[in-house]
Amino acid sequence: MTADARSADTRSARTPSAEARTAVVTGASSGIGAATARALAAAGYRVVLTARRKDRIEALAAELPNAQAHALDVTDRAAVDAFVASLDELPSVDVLVNNAGGAFGAEPVATGDPADWRAMYEVNVLGVLHMTQALLPRLTASGDGTVVVLSSTAGHGTYEGGGGYVAAKHGAHVIAETLRLELCGEPVRVIEVAPGMVKTDEFATTRFRGDTEKAAKVYEGVEQPLSAEDVADTIAWAITRPSHVNIDLLVVRPRAQASNTKVHRTRTP
Repeated sequence: MTADARSADTRSARTPSAEARTAVVTGASSGIGAATARALAAAGYRVVLTARRKDRIEALAAELPNAQAHALDVTDRAAVDAFVASLDELPSVDVLVNNAGGAFGAEPVATGDPADWRAMYEVNVLGVLHMTQALLPRLTASGDGTVVVLSSTAGHGTYEGGGGYVAAKHGAHVIAETLRLELCGEPVRVIEVAPGMVKTDEFATTRFRGDTEKAAKVYEGVEQPLSAEDVADTIAWAITRPSHVNIDLLVVRPRAQASNTKVHRTRTP
């Protein structure tokens, strides 16, 4: 046997098969969350779908092999604790994908609504904290746990009109970075995936309070922004690396986007 073959055998022995492993995905009712659930199910994971919209996650669970749906608001700590207690029947919980999040409003700091800022902090930061704290004992007990934090390029660079969302996603980034330090030596990886411009059905529309015309202008002239499936493929790839491999931070943008403020457009919105 060659050295390469022996090395591959060693990696395989250290990396449990996806079969019989469980991944919890938050915000799985649409967009990146739903696409990630599909990608992990295709990789052989048992997938637990959570989101506030019960009808949507139940419909998705019905499409997937070995999936279940739980209505959940990640900003409600009591509900999160009750959800985690309901997972006792599962042999293990191996992966947590903290995807639930969102942006509300695009006003400048001078006129931003504090209620929007609070709502963004609740879901993007405290939601990640609630889920991670509640599931961390089970992820550690699995002997090979993974925490994924979906941040954003907004968590790594500012832009006008994004103050509240940028602040919240910086908070999510800091949770991932700090947790990785604190878990060093434990059998849990901490992965941060920071997408740039992703065109989904709801993100920009929600941000602009249902104004579809404003939402469309975000992507106007951009030939190929990222899709939810592009990001889900990235997340699944990072999760399925051998157990000893940790993808600390993966920034993924479309080729047309060089930074949060520099985007190539074939026409100006």
